[in-house]
Amino acid sequence: MAFSVAIAGASGNVGGELLRLVAEHPELELKTVTASSMVGHKVSTLHPHVEAFADLVFSENSSAELAGHDIVFLALPHSKSAEVAEWLSEETLVIDCGADFRLESEADWTKFYGGEHAGTWTYGMPELLIGGQSKQRDLIKGTKRIAVPGCNVTAITLALAPGLAAGLIEPHDIVSILSAGTSGAGRGATEKLFEIEPTGSANAYQVGGIHRHTPEIEQNLSKSAGEKIQISFTPILVSMERGILAVNTAKLKRGVTLEQAQLAWAEAYGDEQFIKVYPQGQFPSTADTIGENNALIGLAIDEHANRLVAVCAIDNLVKGTGGAAIQSMNIALGLEENTGLTAISLAKNGANK
Repeated sequence: MAFSVAIAGASGNVGGELLRLVAEHPELELKTVTASSMVGHKVSTLHPHVEAFADLVFSENSSAELAGHDIVFLALPHSKSAEVAEWLSEETLVIDCGADFRLESEADWTKFYGGEHAGTWTYGMPELLIGGQSKQRDLIKGTKRIAVPGCNVTAITLALAPGLAAGLIEPHDIVSILSAGTSGAGRGATEKLFEIEPTGSANAYQVGGIHRHTPEIEQNLSKSAGEKIQISFTPILVSMERGILAVNTAKLKRGVTLEQAQLAWAEAYGDEQFIKVYPQGQFPSTADTIGENNALIGLAIDEHANRLVAVCAIDNLVKGTGGAAIQSMNIALGLEENTGLTAISLAKNGANK
């Protein structure tokens, strides 16, 4: 018997990706999609690519509409998820694709988001290394509340965690420059950028350590390192619709070689079906990840600066959000982790473990 599903906020970019992934999942049955301004319109109006649900109609986002489902995905603006979550039964598996329940520190929430901290849910990054001894996956099993990581956070965390867990890089001199597609900023940003800059543009934004994902990145990597880490993170919005390419650098501990780094990443992710570490000298591009739940990583050492370089590519709407939600949902429900998710790019990308 399939699990009944509702998607709150299904009209946006994340909602559209969840629709696509739910349509491909053999154990899910979509019953309800809610929206705000699009109430009464068919799914095909906004998401014509999801033919399976073309005739489903957006309903009002209310407690009555969301009640009675086995699973509810929240694809809502920040602070709205916390409000809607209060409507839902403790027996319902609720998966928030927003930021409301990611941070453990109330002080960090107040500084970067403002308003009241709603609390902390089980973090939905199965591959997150915790102190080099375990992974977040074990904490997801059987949970009823999941906070999906930020997309930028995923690319940076997965790229750097093995080096910190293995003690190969310094924890206080980490820099990440991340190029992101416009879909991560919402449907409106995607439409606006392509209307204004049809020939291509790149723009740094939230410069100076003020991006809201900063404390989440530090929260994750501190768990991997077993000590507090600090990162300088600058995002760049580029005129592509999907994808993230994170170029991360960190100061190496004395005597660390590229071979040691390759081995540490291989040991950390060798059993992971959705993380692929490239052979020495190879690096991923965003094109290698589009539509798939993969994080692809390439490593190098800048000998002149004595720094590790870890390049990670993901699709921000799949591994960065919707795919992570489905992957964590599978674990929570006791399903095979890859149910409804595929890794068809393995041969094409030339990645290996």
